Amino acid sequence: MHNQAKPTPSLIAAKKNALQRMGTKKQPVFSYVKDIYQTARDSKESVRLKTGIIYDNKMLEHECLWDQNYPECPKRLSEVVNRCRELGLLERCTTLEPRLATEKEILSIHTDHHLSLLKSTHSCHDANHLETISSGYDSIFIHPSTYECSLLAAGGTIKLVDEICNQKIQNGMAFVRPPGHHAMTDEYCGYCFFNNVVLGVNHALNLGLKRILIVDWDVHHGQATQQMFYNDPRVVYFSMHRYEHGLFWPNLRESDFDYIGEGPGRGFNFNIPLNMTGMSDADYLAVFHHVLLRMAYEFQPQLIVISAGYDSALGCPEGKMEVSPACYAHLITSLMSLASGKVAVILEGGYCIKTLAESAALTLRALLGDPCPSLGRLGQPSLSIRETIWNVMYAHREFWKCFRYHNIYNIYRDSPGVKRLPQSSYNYNEPKPLRFETRNCYPFHSDIDKFNLDMRLNQLISNTKLFSPVHKVCLVYDSKMMIHRNYEDIDHLEKPERISAIFKMHDEFNLTHRLHILKSRIATEEELLSAHSKNHVQEMKNLSKLSVPELIQRKEIYHSVYLHQNSFEAASLAAGCLLQVVDSVLRGESGCGVAVVRPPGHHADIDEPCGFCIFNSVAVAAKYATSVYKLKRVLILDWDVHHGNGTQEIFNEDSDVLYISIHRFDNGEFFPQSGDGAATQVGRLEGQGFNVNIPWNKKSMGNAEYVAAFFQVVLPIAYQYNPELVLISAGFDAADGDPLGGCKVTPEGFGHMTHWLTGLANGRVVLSLEGGYNVNSVAYSMAMCTKALLGDPLAPLKQGLHPCPSAVDTIREVLDVQAEYWSCLDFRAPKNDSTAAALVCEVQLLSGLSIGDRRVAGGDSGPSSQQDKAPPQQSASSSSSLPHSSQPITLTAYLAANYEVIVFMC
Repeated sequence: MHNQAKPTPSLIAAKKNALQRMGTKKQPVFSYVKDIYQTARDSKESVRLKTGIIYDNKMLEHECLWDQNYPECPKRLSEVVNRCRELGLLERCTTLEPRLATEKEILSIHTDHHLSLLKSTHSCHDANHLETISSGYDSIFIHPSTYECSLLAAGGTIKLVDEICNQKIQNGMAFVRPPGHHAMTDEYCGYCFFNNVVLGVNHALNLGLKRILIVDWDVHHGQATQQMFYNDPRVVYFSMHRYEHGLFWPNLRESDFDYIGEGPGRGFNFNIPLNMTGMSDADYLAVFHHVLLRMAYEFQPQLIVISAGYDSALGCPEGKMEVSPACYAHLITSLMSLASGKVAVILEGGYCIKTLAESAALTLRALLGDPCPSLGRLGQPSLSIRETIWNVMYAHREFWKCFRYHNIYNIYRDSPGVKRLPQSSYNYNEPKPLRFETRNCYPFHSDIDKFNLDMRLNQLISNTKLFSPVHKVCLVYDSKMMIHRNYEDIDHLEKPERISAIFKMHDEFNLTHRLHILKSRIATEEELLSAHSKNHVQEMKNLSKLSVPELIQRKEIYHSVYLHQNSFEAASLAAGCLLQVVDSVLRGESGCGVAVVRPPGHHADIDEPCGFCIFNSVAVAAKYATSVYKLKRVLILDWDVHHGNGTQEIFNEDSDVLYISIHRFDNGEFFPQSGDGAATQVGRLEGQGFNVNIPWNKKSMGNAEYVAAFFQVVLPIAYQYNPELVLISAGFDAADGDPLGGCKVTPEGFGHMTHWLTGLANGRVVLSLEGGYNVNSVAYSMAMCTKALLGDPLAPLKQGLHPCPSAVDTIREVLDVQAEYWSCLDFRAPKNDSTAAALVCEVQLLSGLSIGDRRVAGGDSGPSSQQDKAPPQQSASSSSSLPHSSQPITLTAYLAANYEVIVFMC
């Protein structure tokens, strides 16, 4: 008998006081039941709207009167419009009526002097006077029409943003000039007069939006946009720009990675300084996958505005980068899964006319939902961009949970991982001139360089395949697959109603009439034999001859399988139906497709059935694609919660098929309960490195963990592999509510995962149903995937997504294993600092502290003001290892944040 402890007098008194406060009435009990399908249901009517386009030929009038070779010229606009017309894009868009911005709108961000001076030049034809005014500002020219053109550019941007926010169009593009992102509060700069993007974002904020993401991929830092939102937590400004440690224009210290915002906006400013020329598609995609998209999914913006400068494109004499026009389609497509698809693209720079036109046209094409052109097999991101990415994550780790689990330098933790301390250097030391050059003040190509570049660009454009399938999405379904059922247990989890519920849900969501419905067919024995042994196919064929008792007895020799007299017919039909989808996609009839099939297949091995699976339909489809269509690279992405041991074994020695599986593993204790699903299983012989396992070792993995796995492992590998076809083993037993999986992925989460893969293989993505044993979860999840393929706006995921520690450990292990085979994963930072240096760095942080209202001597004076564009007067090659902060940090806050450091130092 246990001795029961007596309550203490203080505990009795506390209970008595609590009862007195509550009174004698019974307190109501509220029970809230979470509806895991509500978000999916709410998206039923969310269908893709039209893409908007706005431009005005009046903006062609703005040109330099005294220098006919000036790079910011009318052809920048006319050639963009012409190329879009050549590709038949304009007629597919909703053309918006241009308008002038009002003076009130301009004055919401610019001073009265700023507006009045430009207004005074309107219709002034004195070229000498206009050039004199222009020489007072850095890199501008003023034309008699500049004021009106600038109002049109600003008004067009506001109009586009307004139409998107009011859900009159889905997304859109503003072909406007002059550009805007260098225009400061009271200073014209860098071809810019009014800040178009800031005016558009301000309008959206006035409409009540709380979270807006600006992505500026112009090769020049949009310092004015940064300045105007530097204190505003409602706006994340994310800029990728050539910097070269301050040596590239606009030569500002504030363009480096450690300028992260101040006050309430601290952590909401991202600078990605590019410290070398020649940055490629691989470099830009690395920034998107490792930094931008991870942050954006944590932030969950309600609107995305792109400062779309194309001077980072191949051939631009100002940018000197190597980004292909096709890459911009991938960048914009990756962002379209956010903000319910509300994306506004605003033209900024770009001074190689041919690549500007091609890049802008392919951006618009992506906004229209067309497949992204293939980029080819990407190489390893440069060491320079990897260092920049590490620096950015270090500077922002305090503010964004998604960056906190990397092996960034930590002086008080003995981590086995690689440690690195960021370094910032600023090498510009030129005084601001009293007057700026107005002629011949820009880089240009020599005649021979122009000729060679033109040849290269013509070949690049001609080799870029732009697929335009007749049907966007196809689907196959046949109720005959329901004949396969369990004789002993009519409520068995792998029930026939799994597929009928999916098809019914597609009807309820009004999807079926938007799809190209394919006829079903049975796979031939020859097709089945491509993935299975002759003995296995024959044994399954002979099931029709067995009695029910014999079938029940036969199933005992297999692992988790039930057998039916019609199992062979149903399984052959499932494989054949999937081949119908593959045919439709690879023939160009459909862009992508969905196979609603059963029984599932990914556990079926070469020689026997397993785990509810008879024939491995996806494996048969991959073999079919490589043999019939001669494909050399097929990607199978398996997100079923169970490891697809059968698929892995079939392709374990095959380099033509890359198998990536995200599954629950539980250190080998989760079905199929073997070590085959471990991260260390990488394939054999020629297939070594073509097997990637991402094994979760605990339950409850959800959207956050899958987001992390996709952006850090799946997408970098997939882009380096460059598949010609993507097959998704789409099991939905990782869905919230599944009786077997124990995971928490939402239906809309599967929709996002589908969208991320559509940038690959020219959009040729095929989903094939695998597991998933909550009929409602399966039905909603597949519907969300189909909507994603159709290009419908995706329901936002929950804010604040970040993976759990166990998932972090898994991803780290996978990165360590696979970095040997995939150079894109080698983001392990070099050891470049000793603990002693780190101690010095931490001590130097004290120079930025304040005690009360007093700043400690030696603190940084912060970024230049909006009116002061001149770079800080620092000595050449000055460097710092510190995240920049112009906002004083109180001693109390510092001690709280660095308690362990201080203890260590003491």
